[in-house]
Amino acid sequence: MNPGRQESYSLATEDRAFPFSKFWAWHMSGFNQAVLLPITVFLALASPGISLLLQAAEISPVKPDSPQTLAQVPSGATVLYVNPVAGTDATTAGSTTAPYRTITYALQQVRPGSVTVIQLQPGTYTQETGETFPLVLPAGTILRGNEADKGSTTSVIGGGPFISPTFARQSAAIVAGKSTEVRGLTVTNPLTRGTGVWIETSNPTVENNTFTRNNREGVFVSGVAEPLIFNNVFVENGGNGISVANKAKGQIRSNVFQNTGFGLAIGGAAAPLVSGNQVTKNVDGFYINDGAAPILRNNVIEENTRDGIVVTIAAKPNLGDNSQAGNNVIRNNQRFDLNNATKGPVYLVGNTIDEKKIAGLFEFAPPPIAGQPSIFPDVTGHWAQPFIEAMAKAEIISGFPGGVFRPNDPVTRVQFAAIINKAFNPPAVKPGKEFSDINTSFWGYQAIQTAVRGGFMQGYPEGDFRPAEPIPRAQVLVALGAGLSYPDGNLASLNRFQDARQIPSWATGRVAAATDRSVVVNYPSLALLNPTRPATRGEVAAIVYQAMVDAGKAPPIESPYIVLGNQ
Repeated sequence: MNPGRQESYSLATEDRAFPFSKFWAWHMSGFNQAVLLPITVFLALASPGISLLLQAAEISPVKPDSPQTLAQVPSGATVLYVNPVAGTDATTAGSTTAPYRTITYALQQVRPGSVTVIQLQPGTYTQETGETFPLVLPAGTILRGNEADKGSTTSVIGGGPFISPTFARQSAAIVAGKSTEVRGLTVTNPLTRGTGVWIETSNPTVENNTFTRNNREGVFVSGVAEPLIFNNVFVENGGNGISVANKAKGQIRSNVFQNTGFGLAIGGAAAPLVSGNQVTKNVDGFYINDGAAPILRNNVIEENTRDGIVVTIAAKPNLGDNSQAGNNVIRNNQRFDLNNATKGPVYLVGNTIDEKKIAGLFEFAPPPIAGQPSIFPDVTGHWAQPFIEAMAKAEIISGFPGGVFRPNDPVTRVQFAAIINKAFNPPAVKPGKEFSDINTSFWGYQAIQTAVRGGFMQGYPEGDFRPAEPIPRAQVLVALGAGLSYPDGNLASLNRFQDARQIPSWATGRVAAATDRSVVVNYPSLALLNPTRPATRGEVAAIVYQAMVDAGKAPPIESPYIVLGNQ
């Protein structure tokens, strides 16, 4: 177990290290001291200014984790049109040529059990234009502005009292009910403790919106809600971009969180899937506490002004496990990339993170699986355990006296020759070669000759073999590619490795081929090949096993550290 550093967490510890249920009574002291503008003044900064705000914030595009789609009007749906300037709230209105004036009136026309689209024309919808907040969306209602510009021309600004079954009295601009949708809006609730969209034990879709200058957060998810929150921008909100509490789950994908307090605050027993998001330039990227267990995958968490991820109390975020790598990029955060204030480790499986910027306990291996001790005591819980055990069972590798395996020891060139001979039993395809530093009495002489005749290995230009030299990882991949006759692979496949420039020029074709065939195994980060570092016994077991899988000599093993190829 890696102890990292034990760090107290402050803005002061009393501000952060407390149950999630008490968090909402805290008025963002410590980083939100700005006096919010009254709504009447705020209107001057409405829709036209939103695009300028986003430009000023330098919002970067996020690589979508979910495809970005613009919703079509469902078949059979009723479409009601609203225009805050040219509309009229009358029973004869609601069409494109005679729209309603307010969303509030349009919602009153929704028939129970129907699917209704309320299509907003560009403009600003506020109390001054006739709205009554919160806007409570009945089941099946779609509230839509302009998805193509994420609502930069269609703003909903305001808030009103809402009694939450789990958090009592709140202030919300929109309350999203069962099977509702919120699309293509800019949502702002500048009132004290104001929330943009409140989601309570429902399953709405919130997509292609902008949440900005909400006093507390853009979206609050509570109860046993399971929303889909996709492709939104959360920028310059007073407290959090999104807050998730109680037993809520759902999916939060491909959003941008920037210039706010906590990008995401997740507490209670919440366990949402948070994937493919860009979380940058906030105070803290994630604040995870209580017993929350969110699943974090494929996020970019960088350049936050304090910490990338904060974990407190008894939270157990899933940043990769035995079946799937986390693939999160956590870097360049000012204080720590990970600040773990819990008593247990955070398991970091297959992420890009600097060990030196971790505070608290952590492990790069997956959580141990109860009831599965290894045949080698020093391999139990090791990331390569399934590969090592499979290779040992096949009598391709063995341990040392005392029953240990030493999975982190380096592998020498002669040891690697012995392993590949047992794994592939290669026939002779070329003549043997005598080397200046090996005589026939050397214990590994025959193994070296077999590997050379089989096309797997060769010596150095000086005429020696250097049997005791640790074999670098690039050499392992090149040897396998040569002996198994891999044609050179697609060099573009190497772009996934952050250290691709360290691959020797003579190795690039074969390393690319091994990558394409899912032979490459990278621990702890899929994005780091470490081509010049000596290969460990655990790594060689995993890589050779993957080569056997590719050759049809072994069944696949699931591991989050396998770099999945294109074949």
